[in-house]
Amino acid sequence: MATTNVLLNEQKENFQYGSTFKNYINGEWVPSISGEISPSINPGNIQEVLGYFQKSNVEDVQAAIKSAKDSFLAWSKTSVIKRGDVLFNLIYLLEQEKEELATLITKEVGKTIKAARLEVEASIQALKHFSGEANRLAGETVPANDPNTFTCTIKEPLGVVAVVTPFNFPLGIGIYKIAPAILAGNTVIFKPASDTSLVGVKTVELFVKAGIPKGVLNLITGPGSVIGQEFSDNKEIKAVSFTGSSEIGIALGRAVTSRGAKMQAEMGGKNATIILEDADIEQAVKGVVTSGFINNGQSCTGTSRLIVPRSIAKKVTELLVKEASAINVGDGFAEEVHNGAVANEQQLKTYLHYVKTAIDEGATLEYGGEKLTDLNREKGYFVSPTVFSGVNKNMTIAKEEIFGPVVAVMEVENYNEAIDLANDIEFGLSSAIYTNDLEKAFYFIRQIETGVTHVNIPSNHYENQLPFGGKKDSSIGPREQGSTALDFWVETKAVYIKPY
Repeated sequence: MATTNVLLNEQKENFQYGSTFKNYINGEWVPSISGEISPSINPGNIQEVLGYFQKSNVEDVQAAIKSAKDSFLAWSKTSVIKRGDVLFNLIYLLEQEKEELATLITKEVGKTIKAARLEVEASIQALKHFSGEANRLAGETVPANDPNTFTCTIKEPLGVVAVVTPFNFPLGIGIYKIAPAILAGNTVIFKPASDTSLVGVKTVELFVKAGIPKGVLNLITGPGSVIGQEFSDNKEIKAVSFTGSSEIGIALGRAVTSRGAKMQAEMGGKNATIILEDADIEQAVKGVVTSGFINNGQSCTGTSRLIVPRSIAKKVTELLVKEASAINVGDGFAEEVHNGAVANEQQLKTYLHYVKTAIDEGATLEYGGEKLTDLNREKGYFVSPTVFSGVNKNMTIAKEEIFGPVVAVMEVENYNEAIDLANDIEFGLSSAIYTNDLEKAFYFIRQIETGVTHVNIPSNHYENQLPFGGKKDSSIGPREQGSTALDFWVETKAVYIKPY
């Protein structure tokens, strides 16, 4: 443990913007075998390099896997209560470093400091939930056919597992995956998004400070194609938990499951919100703004399709444009700002591509649709909240995930058509309806084909005590969080006992 502390301090001395950060393998901060590094930049000011990170190759991944494998037996035999102590310690550390963590998130993701603080707080609440699960890692006893036989089940860890996280909630999603994985007794290879490697490094440092033994948690940074391929192929990896695009997640899932390992993936969404005539329309539109525009729409559960009866479509569109035009976009550290920059250049290009495609296909641009370069925004990836009307189900903007602050207004004749349109999509992550008709609300809950749904609440709302996941091309495997948080990370052994 003393050696680990020395190495941790060694890394922390270099924890300043612009430094070169290393991988964390077997309790040591080490450079990649390739010797190559790549930068992470501030999307709000692309002239600011936040740090340089290891461009790892297959040999680096294999070294991390060996470290995790060598540590598995001891960690799996450690009392689950003691494993839970790491999470309890981590709660305190996150509380102590809230503002530093929020600052890192704002700088590396581009979101506002207010949104970053909310992410840190959500991570703390998740840890409180996960740490309590240590007392509930239990099997069951069941009656046997022979009354002299005792039968039960026990839960056992899988072994070495891999965690792959996205850029949009780099601290939160990392913790949502790593915490239950290690609590269950697994050892972990953690691959953060390249755009948020700095938050990934900080996350691992905090786990080390919380008391995680060497080899139990390993960090690898670098290209997803290289690292992901080894996760797919290496038989020592018993499970992969991934959050990202459906295209990558489905391909990774096929490769992982084809060799008998487990796969959990939370992927894309093209989430619909329905507003009915009897709703409080002003409040409903504010809910769409929260889920569709705030955080630049960079939430997999955010609303991107707004479905409304034709009779109120004009009023809803006008209100939505009014709210969109009031969103202040700029430096994420300014308290009066609602949206900072989008996360990277690719997100900017994707946003501009879909805006152009929507216009070319005949949708009406009601507001936004541009990169913002005035008011000191020329150095960052700032975009305008965007509203389209006249969108039909055959348009690209109605079918493909944009992951940006773009809401497409789609008109229907009646309630049943609204539900049919909401379901007519390959994704099935989240949804919402605004109505004061209880019968229609419950019918919607039963009929909507999503894993998460809301009534009179924005589609991106979530709480840690409920399971999270989708249907169709939005998810693979058991749900994250809630009462199902440990399901993916363990396997069940059936036990039969009979005395001689």
